[in-house]
Amino acid sequence: MDREIEDIFALETKRQNEGIELICSENYPSKETRLAMSSIMVAKYAEGFPGHRYYGGCEFIDRCENLCIERLKALFGAKFANVQPHSGSQANFAAYHALINPGETVLSLELNDGGHLTHGSPVSFSSQMYHFVHYPLGEDAHLDYGIVEKCLDEYDPNLFLAGYSAYPYAIDFKRMRELIDEHNAHSSTHCLFMVDMAHIAGIIAAGYCQNPCDYADLVTSTTHKTLRGPRGGVILTNDPDIAKRVDKAVFPYSQGGPLENIIAAKAVAFREDAEPSFKTYIKKVLDNTKACNDELAHLGATVSGTDNHLFLLNVLKTYGITGKEAQLKLESVGVTTNKNMIHGDTLKPAEASGVRIGFAAVTTRGCTKEQAVEIADLIDGVLKDEPLDVAYYSLRVKAIASTWKDVAELSF
Repeated sequence: MDREIEDIFALETKRQNEGIELICSENYPSKETRLAMSSIMVAKYAEGFPGHRYYGGCEFIDRCENLCIERLKALFGAKFANVQPHSGSQANFAAYHALINPGETVLSLELNDGGHLTHGSPVSFSSQMYHFVHYPLGEDAHLDYGIVEKCLDEYDPNLFLAGYSAYPYAIDFKRMRELIDEHNAHSSTHCLFMVDMAHIAGIIAAGYCQNPCDYADLVTSTTHKTLRGPRGGVILTNDPDIAKRVDKAVFPYSQGGPLENIIAAKAVAFREDAEPSFKTYIKKVLDNTKACNDELAHLGATVSGTDNHLFLLNVLKTYGITGKEAQLKLESVGVTTNKNMIHGDTLKPAEASGVRIGFAAVTTRGCTKEQAVEIADLIDGVLKDEPLDVAYYSLRVKAIASTWKDVAELSF
């Protein structure tokens, strides 16, 4: 074995087991999923798609990828699926290419209000290849469908993009579809509808919010957040013509040989996600997230409220510190979060006024509703205390985490 790498693995396992992971884009896959990731499938080159490969010896690779596709389609009720994207960003890259031409207009949420880098950030390929314009949230930091309607008419986009990285409320995809159809009825530009459901895919699969596959022309997702799979991306559609364009946009346009070991791991995760126990898990995630949010509100903190797996804590208003400062204070005692922009933020992204908090990962390990309340009390104490008693809070964190399952032994 490679002792240096093994030592790093051991340290990271210890950090994860002894800490409280509240980054809402992270989760823990099962050991079965991890075994698939390290399987013999890693050794096979398989450019192309099942039945149409550029290499020989793909008989069993094809069976595995087809199984993954069928499980994903069944999970979301879609007619077509591509499971080859290496990440959510790669899935979005391919999706844009499949739907619109370079330079055409995409209407997406303002990044400060919860959009993603690939939704038009100046530092992303997305804004450099396409013309992004943005719709803001309403004054109450919720989606305002009246604003969406006005922006559709004002910008006359080729593509409307929904799905967000820091939006804690329910999304009415049906209403969005209606607004786009109404717009298309009197516009010379036909606007397509795309949803990036990366954060809430597991909540959708469990039936706790609207399924965008019923309304959007195309849907992208990651597979590792609320779906608890390996890190990777997928694309779904019900349109056969779009499905063909998606396949070409993934291969050969943007990717070479697919990671068939990761596709095998996706298949394992999708089977787990279809079990009744997964629905129970997602319900616990929702309950834990709300319990922590509500306890922080009870303690006097300014929080967003939540309908899903995450909420936003305004640390600048509540504690007089930046999101970066809050992230570092919490990390010093073993609580992992990330700084995040909030609606109306006056600080730069590197500082931010808030932190983003999610309960998908700790709920996988066994966090209870009562512990979610205790975590809220702990967060409030850490961010209030000056000077911070690192030893005291670190012991509290380890005591909570010690009651949960080992991250390396999880099985669903």
